[in-house]
Amino acid sequence: MWVYTLIQYASAAATLVAGFYACLLILLTTATFQSHVVYLHKIQVTWFKDLNKPESFGFLRNQVTPFTIETSEGGKLYAWHLLPTELYRQHESQLIAEPSGFSTDFTSRVAFKLLRHDPDARLVIHMHGAAGTVGSGYRVPNYRALSAGEPRKIHVLAFDYRGFGHSSGIPSEHGLILDAISVVEWAISTAGLPPSRILIFGQSIGTAVTLAISEHFALQSRPVVFAGAVLVAPFVDVTTLVATYSVAGVVPILSPLARFPRAFAYLKTFIRDKWSSQERITRYVRANEQNNEKYQVTLIHAQDDWDIPWQHTETLFQLAVEAATTDGVSRDDCFERNVKSKVDLGAAGSVVEQRTENGIIREEILRTGLHDVIMGNPVISLAVMRIFAAADPSWN
Repeated sequence: MWVYTLIQYASAAATLVAGFYACLLILLTTATFQSHVVYLHKIQVTWFKDLNKPESFGFLRNQVTPFTIETSEGGKLYAWHLLPTELYRQHESQLIAEPSGFSTDFTSRVAFKLLRHDPDARLVIHMHGAAGTVGSGYRVPNYRALSAGEPRKIHVLAFDYRGFGHSSGIPSEHGLILDAISVVEWAISTAGLPPSRILIFGQSIGTAVTLAISEHFALQSRPVVFAGAVLVAPFVDVTTLVATYSVAGVVPILSPLARFPRAFAYLKTFIRDKWSSQERITRYVRANEQNNEKYQVTLIHAQDDWDIPWQHTETLFQLAVEAATTDGVSRDDCFERNVKSKVDLGAAGSVVEQRTENGIIREEILRTGLHDVIMGNPVISLAVMRIFAAADPSWN
């Protein structure tokens, strides 16, 4: 009797789970629900801290200045400018004397003048991943890692895309790209930094944004190419990612349907924001090679990343190398060449680098680092320094 009862309970549970999953799939075909699932922009993860008081996140008084950047559409993007530690120490008394908190006129602040008027200043523009805000999770230690290599010169500019945190609007692929373009144009026009002193950093979905704007500027009639780009935990495209993606590595989205090709192919037609990084990295590298523009791309991924499999980075690296190759080498030969040139770093992982007359394409696969923890590791500091030093050897 108890066996029959157990079977009934199991059957009911299975029916409930199947019904819930069917409802989820139906909801995913709607633009609004899909946007919330892809961007998770309503999940703040700041643990009730006030973003306008960066000191509560462990920063020194006025080391971080909150302000807004206006988009081309008239929207407002909430941003943090972060001073490097040693530069802060050199101007500590001036910085402490200023009022703390959100600035309605950042251009009048000491921090802005230190960025704009120093010919040796470098700027990392930070493109964060899904969910949270500029102050969430491992992003704060990430900012410190980005400037750690040269704590007198490397500033960090972080911002929330539309719909995230205090930024107005609703997120979409087109919208996030416009936001990033507005931030870059602010750095060039308002802060007065030439592209050669700007590095674009992206993590997770931020890598897709990074490649999108890198391609956008590289394809201008007068190409604009930055010092380089660092991509941490990138993915090939959303369509490929959803075939294996699980939230926090536990809750699958569409991966259960991947074993049913027709059903999976049908659902993929509803994906609104494609974020095709594989196409963008190919066009970006090819454009720079054709225009004889100097460029650098570093891809970093941890093998224990539960969210995005590290093989996505391998694929993107391979595509970038193929786009840079002009000697008629086949894809298989190109892959074999990369395998032979890969350096085994033992417990630290592996690294392989492809150089051309114009560019440097580097892949670093770490054994550990998860999806977010990796952002605060020394490998990030070194990647930033390596790019800035190569872009201008005299700066080092």
